[in-house]
Amino acid sequence: MDATDPAHLTATRYEIDGHVATVFLHRPHRHNAWTGKMHAEYRSIMAHLENDPAVRAVVLTGTPPAFSVGGDSDALAGHAERGGYDTGLPVEIARPGHGVRPEFDHDFAWHYGFRTPIIAAVNGACAGIALALVAFCDLRFGAASAKLTTAAPKLGLPAEYGLSWTLPRLVGTTRAADLLLSGRVVTVGDTADWGLWNEVLPDGESCLRRAREYAVQLAATTGPEAVRATKQQLYADLLRHDVGASIDDSKRRMHEAMGSAEYREGVAALRERRSPDFPDPTPVNPTS
Repeated sequence: MDATDPAHLTATRYEIDGHVATVFLHRPHRHNAWTGKMHAEYRSIMAHLENDPAVRAVVLTGTPPAFSVGGDSDALAGHAERGGYDTGLPVEIARPGHGVRPEFDHDFAWHYGFRTPIIAAVNGACAGIALALVAFCDLRFGAASAKLTTAAPKLGLPAEYGLSWTLPRLVGTTRAADLLLSGRVVTVGDTADWGLWNEVLPDGESCLRRAREYAVQLAATTGPEAVRATKQQLYADLLRHDVGASIDDSKRRMHEAMGSAEYREGVAALRERRSPDFPDPTPVNPTS
């Protein structure tokens, strides 16, 4: 059975238009509350998209009216009854973004190893694990009125899924401490100048539209292998804290890139004063 066949998806959905894929968290009757089923489907879809060389950007959003309100309350109650955490994932799961660096071969951190940019379009309420998911995306667009909360401390829980690592790097330690320790509700508009958002839009519809426009422009004007390499550099440098190593790595990558068809096309387009027509990248072979 193909786990990404739309007929088999019950908690997510996706569509591909040209070089851009849009993935929806899709439990609108529960405001897209997160479950193990949703997590497994999301990973399967992303592994499928990563191995499709025509896909050059992925937009992640929620079926209106919410992005995702976080963990499903029934699932949360189940953890309390069991006295421990259960991800709800099956034993065999898709592993998108794996194999780039061992540090990234973990839940949600695999976004850093994923081949293409992942662009969050936070079109509505975003809480708990959903905020953690958004924090691991490469770019973020938000609807001004969308409510945000880490939620965890109000449930008697610590910071979840790496939020204590991602948030300080996005908004600074002081603001991260505010959100993580209090669990208070803020809006995208409240946090517009915190460094969390690439752009804040008036509503959910314009938020998704703008995120897609950005994705289309990126896919049409940049070399996909160059974008993949640059994304790897960006997150590797978050970990290594060594400017010399970063420079040496960039020189090695530039040398390799200059022997590619992608680079030849980029230079030809520049000299001929036309838009580039970059070839599709080498497919990734995700493991299951």
